[in-house]
Amino acid sequence: MKRSLADTKPHAVSGKRLERMRLLLSLLKEQSTLTLDELAASLHVSKATLRRDLADLDDQNLLVRTHGGARAVDLRQAQEIPVRLRSAQARRAKQLIARKTAQLVPSGAHALAVSGGTTTTEVVRALRHHADLTVITNALTIAAEAAAWPRVKVIITGGRVRPHSLEAVGPLSEAAFSSVNVATAVLGTDGISVAGGVTTHDETEARTNRAMVKHAQRVIVVADGSKVSRVMLAWMADLTEVHDFVTDLSADPEELGRIRAAGVRVHVVE
Repeated sequence: MKRSLADTKPHAVSGKRLERMRLLLSLLKEQSTLTLDELAASLHVSKATLRRDLADLDDQNLLVRTHGGARAVDLRQAQEIPVRLRSAQARRAKQLIARKTAQLVPSGAHALAVSGGTTTTEVVRALRHHADLTVITNALTIAAEAAAWPRVKVIITGGRVRPHSLEAVGPLSEAAFSSVNVATAVLGTDGISVAGGVTTHDETEARTNRAMVKHAQRVIVVADGSKVSRVMLAWMADLTEVHDFVTDLSADPEELGRIRAAGVRVHVVE
């Protein structure tokens, strides 16, 4: 039976291995098919190590293991890297983005809606000592972590859990966000641009996040610079609904200028 990364306990996979597996998937996305020798040369690891990685990734339907190497799965099914593998990407930039975002959240009693994602997870971590904070989220990873912090109250929505993002989506989650009024929504994104607004890969996830945005007094979008200028399949919010956007120096400055001109306060961390 196929299993997902969610079935593996967090401590069972090292950060180094997660990064290697992410790079392996990126190579396959570029080349489609690679031999074991080619992968070993590119990743500078033994074939025995690679065989274990390939077996795990094949079990998760993230690639197809072949006799002499591996091939990519259908790109329409592989657009989204699982949240466990995304955690190592641009980690330093995401932490800086999170610290800046935490400064934008007022002290004292505050209701904060948070979408799933590695950057939004860092934002919640940056707020863990915030007194009297209520976090409302559809992300299992965020809820599980924040529930252990004594000063933070956590409310999790219901819904169907997406295996790649570990987010609850669908009518139950949308209804939960629609039943509350939050002071601030922190929204992660796979793409932000003047042309497309705030977008993501999955339409069901987008609808859930849309409900969160609709019932927030203030919306902060957080994303590293690689997401700027990108337009993905599913729309989550217009730029007219976004109050603040926090990103890093790798973002396209011309597109940031256009986002500012659309009325969004842009914060670039260094």
